[in-house]
Amino acid sequence: MAVLRFLGLLGWLLVFAILALFAVKNTEPVTLHLYLDRVWHAPLIFVVLVSFAAGAVLGVIACVAPLARQRRELVGLRKELRREPEAPQAAAAPRPAAAPDVPSAT
Repeated sequence: MAVLRFLGLLGWLLVFAILALFAVKNTEPVTLHLYLDRVWHAPLIFVVLVSFAAGAVLGVIACVAPLARQRRELVGLRKELRREPEAPQAAAAPRPAAAPDVPSAT
């Protein structure tokens, strides 16, 4: 388990290092033309990170409704299980099938 935790940490550090190097290489200012003749000047990496963050937030918001619906359904099913009495156990296990009587050839 410790090896997996170490590999996960190593993976996150690698991703962070790649993103940091990407940020250092992309500091040129860019111009974004917005609506109503608005203009926004910002470093390229800032624009990329803001776009990524906005996409992540919108993705999380899109997942909230289905998750809430699943939680409500799960709570309802758990309540239903608590209300129902336990099903009676089968009286006996099914008997194995008997082999047919076959006359012997001797």
